[in-house]
Amino acid sequence: MQTIIARHLYARIWLAAAACVTVLGLLIAWGWHAAEAEHERDRQRERQSATELRQHPMRELIVRDADGRPIGRGQLQWKHGRGHEFAVVLTDGRVLLIQRAPRVQEDAAALPPPPSSPSGGGPHAAPDEPGKNTAGKTAPRSAGPRGGEGDGPPFWLRPPFGFLWVIGLAGLAVMAGIYPVARRLTQRLERLQRGVQQWGEGDLAVRLPEDGHDEVADLSRRFNAAAARIQSLMAAQKSLLANASHELRSPLARIRMALELMGERPSPAVRAEVTRNIAELDQLIDEILLASRLDAQEADLGSIESVDLLGLMAEECARTGADFAPASGLHEAAVPGVAKLLRRAVRNLLENAARYGGEQPASATLALEAAPAGKPGKGLAVIRVSDHGPGVPPELRERIFEPFYRLPGASEREGGVGLGLALVRSIAQRHGGSVRCLASEEGGACFELRLPLA
Repeated sequence: MQTIIARHLYARIWLAAAACVTVLGLLIAWGWHAAEAEHERDRQRERQSATELRQHPMRELIVRDADGRPIGRGQLQWKHGRGHEFAVVLTDGRVLLIQRAPRVQEDAAALPPPPSSPSGGGPHAAPDEPGKNTAGKTAPRSAGPRGGEGDGPPFWLRPPFGFLWVIGLAGLAVMAGIYPVARRLTQRLERLQRGVQQWGEGDLAVRLPEDGHDEVADLSRRFNAAAARIQSLMAAQKSLLANASHELRSPLARIRMALELMGERPSPAVRAEVTRNIAELDQLIDEILLASRLDAQEADLGSIESVDLLGLMAEECARTGADFAPASGLHEAAVPGVAKLLRRAVRNLLENAARYGGEQPASATLALEAAPAGKPGKGLAVIRVSDHGPGVPPELRERIFEPFYRLPGASEREGGVGLGLALVRSIAQRHGGSVRCLASEEGGACFELRLPLA
């Protein structure tokens, strides 16, 4: 579960929204409960007032002045939120509302004290009961914001205002919970947008931070990989153009010099030199074109077929004079690929070993290996080409696969322009394989080419 949350952005957004909705539901439930509790308190007050009214059955009230003359008559009525009260209509047309005194001490302290005797000069409120004419006094009071009972909450906390407060607070809680997730997401997307824009403006070295394990981090990693690949291709193209111009200039200069020395009757040596330079120039152009087509992944370089490496190796070793020793009991080694490209890769390895391997012939082996654990496939065909030359220093065993790179001390007279091994690596990668340089047991260099079997 933790892995899903860490790797998927939608899961984190969904959980944040679910948590906010849960909090909102809890707050609404609390507000609903508070409203129900308030309603229950109102009902209890109504029942209590009804009980008190039954215990003290005062239905009609006559108000008299200090001289005992009636100045108004009122009827008992019930007002929601204020309780029981008497609405007394005075002789001058005014309406006097008479309520019970509040039970809460602080509310009662805000009212003037009642007069001590009927002769105090104020109006008298007397219940009109059969057989009695008792003047009961009470202070008139209008319904205030806390109602007639005087012990309820303020009006802004009573329904429906209290429920609106709950909804507002719940909305603020949802916004506060969603904001950090949304802001963090937009910040990472803004960084991605700025990086892509900067890269599109020509800064090919820009890279994006790869923090996290979700979709945005995966997109950043893919962008960085693509940017590195494009930067590498652009650098390789610039290097190819720079080195190709230099390499083309050398045979052309030799041809021009040979033509100047040729005269009317050129010697066989001059003819041979011109022929060799033209062949070198033709090979260079062919390798440059092949390298460019290999870099273009969508280029059609030929149909894929099953290629017999055993027969191909035997033919190329016979052509270059190399010793070929396939593994014991090996009768077939078929790999899927383009036959002319695989032949070109094997030929480049054998010619490179013959060029730098000294007077002794190169040796080549072919064996089959099982596929690495956890990887699909029938196995690998492993080609090893060894020479008897000085070998390759460990720190340069990767650089020799760069286009136009020659080992220090190598001369143009030995042949080659530095594209052979680069083509071998490109062909191997095109076929899902690999190539590397190792130290040979015979003291020279050993090149190992691995290709997946059909």
